[in-house]
Amino acid sequence: MSRIKNHPKIQNKLVQAVRGLLEHRAAWLYLLLDEAEKHGLSTEEFAKAAVMRCGCFQGEQLTAAAGTRSLKGLKKKLFTWPARMVFEMKILACTDDHLDIDFHYCPLVAAWQEQGASDERIAGLCDIAMQGDRGIARSFGCELELGETIANGHDKCEIRFKRL
Repeated sequence: MSRIKNHPKIQNKLVQAVRGLLEHRAAWLYLLLDEAEKHGLSTEEFAKAAVMRCGCFQGEQLTAAAGTRSLKGLKKKLFTWPARMVFEMKILACTDDHLDIDFHYCPLVAAWQEQGASDERIAGLCDIAMQGDRGIARSFGCELELGETIANGHDKCEIRFKRL
């Protein structure tokens, strides 16, 4: 039985529709890696590199849109009210140099569970997906610290952006 607890509290139809889009993209990642492994390819290294590139690309766009490398700008441009609803986020602190957020629901984990991935596989997929956030952090001159995660059986994901 799975130790992962990932149950949404917000059931708004629009939020559920956006979650569905994210779940579909997460299913792509799972199925692409699963097929690559069936063909004898080792996936972790190339998947992490690709997702990091995507995060850096997105981070560059976000810093340009925010006009700053302040984490207040990141909060304003990426962690908008709709995003907060989808991931059931709570912003704990935000300064120019720190941004602390707890996520209480993850549509990616929901998609991987739907695909039948094991808890261990979900934890690995989460680590790959977090490369995108690490790339965004890098674009803002920061590091991403990941504490507890839903994928590892905790009640929340502790996401911490910190200036280097």
